[in-house]
Amino acid sequence: MSGQMVGHELLLAKRMSRLGTETAFEVLSKAKALERQGKSIIHLEIGEPDFDTPANVVEAAVDALHKGWTHYGPSAGLPEMRQTIADYVSRTRRVMVTPEEVVVVPGGKPIMFYTMLALIDEGDEVIYPNPGFPIYESMINYVGGKAVPIQLREERNFAMDVNELPGLITDRTKLIILNSPQNPTGGVLERKDIEKVAKIIEERNIMVLSDEIYSRLLFEGEHFSIMSVPGMQERTILLDGFSKTYAMTGWRMGYGVMRPDLAAQMTRLMTNSNSCTASFTQMAGIEALRGDQAPVEKMCAEFKRRSEAFVQGLNKIKGFSCKQPKGAFYVFPNITATGWRSKPLADALLSDAGVAALSGTAFGEYGEGYLRFSVANSMENLQLALERIDAWTKKNL
Repeated sequence: MSGQMVGHELLLAKRMSRLGTETAFEVLSKAKALERQGKSIIHLEIGEPDFDTPANVVEAAVDALHKGWTHYGPSAGLPEMRQTIADYVSRTRRVMVTPEEVVVVPGGKPIMFYTMLALIDEGDEVIYPNPGFPIYESMINYVGGKAVPIQLREERNFAMDVNELPGLITDRTKLIILNSPQNPTGGVLERKDIEKVAKIIEERNIMVLSDEIYSRLLFEGEHFSIMSVPGMQERTILLDGFSKTYAMTGWRMGYGVMRPDLAAQMTRLMTNSNSCTASFTQMAGIEALRGDQAPVEKMCAEFKRRSEAFVQGLNKIKGFSCKQPKGAFYVFPNITATGWRSKPLADALLSDAGVAALSGTAFGEYGEGYLRFSVANSMENLQLALERIDAWTKKNL
């Protein structure tokens, strides 16, 4: 009977119907299937640096393996790792952080998930950016919360209009999610806007999840965290990690920084779900934060160069108009002038032109009328993608 279907219906828990997905991985799967059929595909769908992990970080991991860092570690992270992160965040956010406020997790998403599980009860409201990273909305819905979108508009360069925030806050609001630099738009929140968010919630018991995973991939100015605003450190859950900054997506390592009593609860969730983050990867993470930062600066400069060239190229294509992003490695062109809706256009570019991109609606309802392209590919491939898109529009528009 092994391998045969049994005649029993799969009875899933109702909460599974509330769970969303990350479309980038679905499009990647479709693109790979087309490649197996012999079709040439340019991958601009997945949010992953195309650079190798810096050599010193790889060497630190290999050394850790040889030295026996292959066993369980504390659920909250190795003491050396937590201290290194505390020192780094203290220095970069100009606040005093202790190791007891740090929880190391396998990737950035667990901090999103654990935040919702720890803070959001049925019916509690969470304000989140839309278009925005799809896992925010997915996790809010999964735990039974109410997802309250705040629209990011092109005319504001996709920076949140903080003046709209008071009208969205109710007595059920428990959490506000900020993301800067932002996925999928590359928008950045200015310091004055971040300080205004803090002022708006000053008298309310509302926490902030500040997703700063792209904080080192900022093309101009200096990154500013809401954690740096006086009085906000105890109300901020800082999400950061190694995937984007150090091209370590496959290493699965991120962290949260938060008040110690909440960190203790996050640690309980880690114990119940993952036990701990791999020890040898944490030793590599220590080297990443303490070692040479030149590879990070080089990667950021290259992403800026690529995004500028790609935006310039898109703006020459019929039906496309695109703002220059201020950070991350995405561009988010407006495609309403093509007359196509986002999802059908993304599908057509993949199947007909061999260019894998994401529909703006993969990032929420307010993403309609846009596509997201990742510029984490070579300049040659980006130029080829532009040529293919241009040829497709001349044939189909």
